[in-house]
Amino acid sequence: MVQGKFDVIHGWAAMKPGIKVEPWTYKPRPIGPNDVEVEIQYSGVCGSDLHLIKDEWHNTNYPSIVGHEIVGRVVTKGEEVTGLAEGDIVGVGAQVYACLQDDCGQCSRGFDPYCPNKVYTFNDIYADGERSQGGYASAIRVDANYVFKIPDAMVENDLEYVAPLMCAGVSTFAPMIRNGVKKGDKVGIVGIGGLGHLAIQYASALGAEVYTFSHSPNKKQQCLDLGASHFINTSNAEEVKTAHQKLDYLFVTTAGNASEYDNFISLMNIGGTIVLLALPEGKMGIATGEIVFTGVSITGSLIG
Repeated sequence: MVQGKFDVIHGWAAMKPGIKVEPWTYKPRPIGPNDVEVEIQYSGVCGSDLHLIKDEWHNTNYPSIVGHEIVGRVVTKGEEVTGLAEGDIVGVGAQVYACLQDDCGQCSRGFDPYCPNKVYTFNDIYADGERSQGGYASAIRVDANYVFKIPDAMVENDLEYVAPLMCAGVSTFAPMIRNGVKKGDKVGIVGIGGLGHLAIQYASALGAEVYTFSHSPNKKQQCLDLGASHFINTSNAEEVKTAHQKLDYLFVTTAGNASEYDNFISLMNIGGTIVLLALPEGKMGIATGEIVFTGVSITGSLIG
């Protein structure tokens, strides 16, 4: 068995519900033949980190080190790892393991984020009972299938900006590709925050006509600068009407209130698709007829 460089990992952990974190150390699980040990250089902040440490999803195990937008350097690799070398600059996202077996109903179809044996980067449990801890730490050990080499051009010029791409980036880009967003499509983005900023840029780069929606008019110029063609102030009913039945796709990146989601249907062209990327409280209040008579599809995407 390969010996790692970090016998103890130092991190910042939440000890109880709230936003306070404090220094904490833990002994990492052994490095398996397919594992990689990464010395962490950058770790982004995601909204789910805050939900977790505050126990807003009512499933946090303390102490908990969060952080799942990780960039760092490979310092150790298992004996069966190929495609990665010590010294490589890599990224790690919100998942660190799945079975990836041909007889797995999810992994075999490319849906490994839904694998019944998946392990998230933090606040999860491996089959051996060890708990996963995240990126606000000195290092992390991860299955090599969930360690991604960062292109040299980004390493040399933009490394400090890479970390958010490992969660917010893939969470918006992957469903756009999976749903076939293309040049000429009319794409709406609800929620002009971390995911929304990237979603605007991706949709614009794919050639879409981008509509952005926010109740904060001071975000208008930012949206236009990022590549949006239109900004709709959702506090202005007349502005919202200008977008009725315009959209081929709508990507919802803000939690908001699920009971308000029925308002999105009116924005969709016949046969359009709404993609949910956030986890609001409550239940959606959408009548069956609103779906049947518009042909609108509602789907979701987890972590890419």
